[in-house]
Amino acid sequence: MSNVPKWVFLSSGLAPLLFIGGWVVAARMEGPPYNPVSQTISVLAAYGAAGSWVMTGALVSLGICHLLTAWGLRPAAVAGRAALAGGGVAALLVAMIPAPLTGGSLRHSTVAVVGFTLLAAWPVLAANRSGSAPWALRRTPSIMATAVILAGAAWFLFEIERQGAAGVAERFVTGVQSFWPFVVVASCLQGPRRSRDQSA
Repeated sequence: MSNVPKWVFLSSGLAPLLFIGGWVVAARMEGPPYNPVSQTISVLAAYGAAGSWVMTGALVSLGICHLLTAWGLRPAAVAGRAALAGGGVAALLVAMIPAPLTGGSLRHSTVAVVGFTLLAAWPVLAANRSGSAPWALRRTPSIMATAVILAGAAWFLFEIERQGAAGVAERFVTGVQSFWPFVVVASCLQGPRRSRDQSA
């Protein structure tokens, strides 16, 4: 029987919905001056942005969801759960240290990079080496998830350097990061049903 509480399905599922919904609503509130193709999500939460309260709320919600998911995701390795929780804390700190509307912020950028790194590493760190591990916690899917996130990060850096579609690249990589915990939880909750079917 799965030892993942059912409420973890809710916390992991709400994370991408609230985060992606937040950037969509905040971008609409910002209007035509904001270009989601080239501008980052941080701009939406910046001091003075029209939808900053929406994006800040989405970041806080994301952080809380990651913390709850890490707490309840017992089949995952402890290092992975710690990294996911750290990513949740980083999301809360990013919300508390918004970027300025123009220019950069070393504190904001540092927290964002730490959070990204933790959320990129958590799939691999969470891998469960037991033969009965849910499929999303097995080694190959975990490595693939981290590889996709790192490829998205490389794309984002490339677009930043060329002043191109940085907003699209950032939304891709952060969207994957917010969605992967849900995939892992879903695989954990499906695991017991497969086991019962095989023993029947």
